[in-house]
Amino acid sequence: MSPASATRPEDQQHSFPVGTPATAAEPAFTYTPEYIAHINKSLAKRSPQEILEWALITLPGLVQTTAFGLTGLAILDMISKIRASRNLDQHPVPLIFIDTLYHFPETLSLAKRASSHYSAPLQIYTPANFSTTAAFELHHGQELWKSDADVYDFLVKVEPGRRAALENHAQVTITGRRRSQGAARAAIPILEIDSSVSPPVLKLNVLAEWGYDEVWAYVKENNVPYNELHDRGYKSIGDWHSTAVTAPGENERDGRWKGQEKTECGLHKDYFKMRSNFLAAKKRKVASKTSGDEIVLVDEVQPVASS
Repeated sequence: MSPASATRPEDQQHSFPVGTPATAAEPAFTYTPEYIAHINKSLAKRSPQEILEWALITLPGLVQTTAFGLTGLAILDMISKIRASRNLDQHPVPLIFIDTLYHFPETLSLAKRASSHYSAPLQIYTPANFSTTAAFELHHGQELWKSDADVYDFLVKVEPGRRAALENHAQVTITGRRRSQGAARAAIPILEIDSSVSPPVLKLNVLAEWGYDEVWAYVKENNVPYNELHDRGYKSIGDWHSTAVTAPGENERDGRWKGQEKTECGLHKDYFKMRSNFLAAKKRKVASKTSGDEIVLVDEVQPVASS
């Protein structure tokens, strides 16, 4: 069933194969909303390290997608410590970085530094068929985030993220979201079902219950490498054009998309809705014939290998 044709009733049960790629086996277990609630009740009593220990033993198809913010780095450090305690030869969770082509140079440097520090091979995904900002802008124009933010988010974040998940047979994504970040994140559970993709996946918000100060303290106490922009007043760091210094008294994510009614980049939004908006934009562009270049449709793109 393609994403476009999949049905998503809110009360449906979600089946996930245990220990095998998402597309390669019949479901061995069904995650009902009631069972997820039961798991969350148990996880609420556990430390983040214990949650990760449980996940590594229990949940198949784990991946970590991170932009190397403080939370993602703390989680990476915790996973690395579990690896050491188990004497594992390899980093146990695929580490995925979505390079939007608009990250700060400091972020790109940190990604390589953290990957090396933890001996965790880094999978880098860029917008489909583009590996440089110049090539992307030659096709889609400059400042696409201003002219059509939804199309921009889909092309540089959502589509690469979806491609990364499919190529890694991801069934569970470890995220860096926390309730203290507010807005859409204020009430997130530790474990949740993401029905906005097909097949559905689980999201594990390991540090959901931690605040910014707790994360920062962990990073400092454990000598975790971090983005030097944090020392310049940035608390939440994304693309350079949508990230500003966080003023005293502001929530940590108030420096993102200042002046806009926006709190998420698209990675944690409804995939089907984002895809629908993208298709509508493609039709508008083709109909207007304002450019010889056509917006690339994700379904028409041949998957490209991560670098």
